[in-house]
Amino acid sequence: MEHSSAAGKKIFFLYPHSVIQDEMFDLLVMNGYEAYGLRDHVRARFLLERFPDSIMFINIDMVLAEKEWEAYIREIQGNPNTRECRLGILSYNTDQQLMAKYLMDMSVPCGYIQLKLGLQASTRIILNALAANEARGRRKHIRASCEDDQNAVMNFKSAEGVFYGKLLDISTAGFAAKISARTFDFAPNSRLDNIQLRLRGGIVMSDAILIGNRQDDQDVRIFLFLPNMQSRFKSVICRFVKESLQRDIDRVDVKNNPPQGRIQGASLQRSV
Repeated sequence: MEHSSAAGKKIFFLYPHSVIQDEMFDLLVMNGYEAYGLRDHVRARFLLERFPDSIMFINIDMVLAEKEWEAYIREIQGNPNTRECRLGILSYNTDQQLMAKYLMDMSVPCGYIQLKLGLQASTRIILNALAANEARGRRKHIRASCEDDQNAVMNFKSAEGVFYGKLLDISTAGFAAKISARTFDFAPNSRLDNIQLRLRGGIVMSDAILIGNRQDDQDVRIFLFLPNMQSRFKSVICRFVKESLQRDIDRVDVKNNPPQGRIQGASLQRSV
């Protein structure tokens, strides 16, 4: 899961408000940002050590008291393993002194975002902060691996018959699938209509162009979606990508690799 900044940064939201996780994440993924929700601040510190080029927005309205959040953030900023991470604050609190403390005294680089402004304004501010920090890198789409997901499959019908394949990865731009049928002999740049993708509980129907095969496995075919895909199907793919990314980050082992920072006291071990 680790990759260079050219491929984009991981964006963590610690204790995200429900409106952010349900609506903003979809928009972020649709715009090529790799966003995750975290609900354990101790685990979050480990993940920042594991991915030191990441960005984390912290909801300071939950779980810890103000002084505890200040100590938590100063620890991240002072820890040589995490001080390169870039932090931002999310809060409904409009207190100017509190805002000045994080922006001026603690120099939080990704800003203090007042959620009272509403989802649309908050999303615009976050997108501006992510763009300023080059969080997307050079990529335009987020691709999710689904090789181990047995509920990610595809099929399509042509004059040559019905073909079935196992999806290996997917984004809103295209997908890769393993199709081992001996009769599959479509030439590169062939247009295939009405391909059906099953993404767990979601179904996508779209036309696509066959780009070709992977060099290391001739049964793996690469497809590019045509621009005529309906927006509701793009939303299904986007949601699948978001859920797949979240599942992958939730599987990262922290038990055998605890954070190396100093703050491990009981006051910072609480969770929701």
